[in-house]
Amino acid sequence: MSRLNHMELSPSASNALFAFSKAVEALPIDPKIKHLVKIRASQLNGCLFCTDMHIKEAVIHDERLLRIFHLTTWRESELYTPKEKAALEWTELLTRFEPHGVTDEQYQSALKHFSEEELSNLTYAVAIINTWNRFGVAFQPQAGAKDKMLGLDKAGLI
Repeated sequence: MSRLNHMELSPSASNALFAFSKAVEALPIDPKIKHLVKIRASQLNGCLFCTDMHIKEAVIHDERLLRIFHLTTWRESELYTPKEKAALEWTELLTRFEPHGVTDEQYQSALKHFSEEELSNLTYAVAIINTWNRFGVAFQPQAGAKDKMLGLDKAGLI
């Protein structure tokens, strides 16, 4: 069953969300971390469209497939740097809130790997992907449907 197209039905809000996305995309965040964050949040939120899209983007930008495969078990994997692991931890904390929120200990742990500005930028990156995931989960656009338009067919993944 096809669900509604929120972009057509709420164009002013959609345009604002795209503008916010563009602003976040321009923030100085390590591209590898940015891809890992987008994929991991999308996995946690169960958004097939976004998981599919961001895996393809990561592959196009030379992310190693094994690192993508290990994302669900990143804590045990030796394929990620300590900073990447800290980014993934922050992503999980902000994607699946605990009743107490982010503790002072968790916040200080993140600051061991990121400057205050970097942590602010990372938080915006996590926030925008979580927002897009909400729309993907609600309205379930078909995974891969926009690959050609977005140039994601270049990933060579079917």
